Amino acid sequence: MKLAATTLVFCVAALMSLGMVMLYSSSMAQVGARYLIMQLVWGALGLVACGVAAAVDYRLLKKFALPMLIFSVLLLALVLVPIPDICMRINGARRWINLGVARFQPSELAKLALIMTLAWYVDAHPRCMSTFRRGLVLPGAMIGVVLGLIFVEPDRGTTILLAVVCGTMLLIAGVRWRYVVPVVLAGTCFLAYSVWHDPIRSKRVVAWLNQGENKNEVGYQAYQAMLALGSGGWSGLGLGNGRQKLGFVPEHHTDFIFSIIGEDLGVIATLLVVLAYVLIFVCGLIIATRARETFGMLLATGISFLIGLQAFINIGVVTSALPNKGLPLPFISYGGSNLLMMLIGVGLLLSVARQARLTQPIASETMDQERPPTQLS
Repeated sequence: MKLAATTLVFCVAALMSLGMVMLYSSSMAQVGARYLIMQLVWGALGLVACGVAAAVDYRLLKKFALPMLIFSVLLLALVLVPIPDICMRINGARRWINLGVARFQPSELAKLALIMTLAWYVDAHPRCMSTFRRGLVLPGAMIGVVLGLIFVEPDRGTTILLAVVCGTMLLIAGVRWRYVVPVVLAGTCFLAYSVWHDPIRSKRVVAWLNQGENKNEVGYQAYQAMLALGSGGWSGLGLGNGRQKLGFVPEHHTDFIFSIIGEDLGVIATLLVVLAYVLIFVCGLIIATRARETFGMLLATGISFLIGLQAFINIGVVTSALPNKGLPLPFISYGGSNLLMMLIGVGLLLSVARQARLTQPIASETMDQERPPTQLS
């Protein structure tokens, strides 16, 4: 357990350090150090929150899981209300609340809140998860409210991400496959229908399927990202020497920062980034398997899948393996809300690991006390 926790901390620290360097490298020509300064502030807040989450017993979250989910739902509903200077509409989407000095994205808080609430619910009803009503309908209602509000922002990427994470948690909790499969099929059909009738999203899918024909139109961003990855070669052009960040790759400091890493530092660096995410995912699952009870196991599992799957989707989009989803790369992309919540998630993983370590000597000591004394012959 100590090795898993240490590896987790090392990988997160390495990714954050790389993110700060690449953020400055990718944005210095446009805005100087402004993005870097804001990211450093959010990172400092996130590290403090991570330390607090790691030090506090994660089981205390059982009391606050449902209120936190209700608060998240209210914030998600608030961003849909057209309030001037508070609820911001950017590129046709309402996802942010203006805090004056920064912007906050409620869907990032909703990710952790939903994972915590599902873990609390399963822990409170362990023997009912195989039934249709308690195992699927009630938790499905909670999931549906959150996903519905995120879907209409619109934010299809986060909707898909949370749906997969929550579905995985329910299956691990013991929900039967025959209950889950029809819901998955219905959700997939609804998503396909909505994308087909959404001109922006449908064009992205068509551009992804026919990249060569759309490289100067809708597929321009993905095509330029592939050029950046290809021009980097094995060792890269050198830190700060990449050209695609000079306005060729849109959103190069957020969703497509992985392409800038590939151009500046090369294939070797990108493979090391992928390895770091794999290690974080594996360490999170190891911590989950060693958790002392169901709540900790599902909490660690949900956070691990959240980080791992979001990284997988982002890298898949940048490498054109997936259509554009608009999800940031954890710990690296510019975005304070995501960085803050991801670091809190890491802190919760460390809290689960810490409590698991504390229980091992206690259990051994108890066994020694209960063991009857041996008689000497």
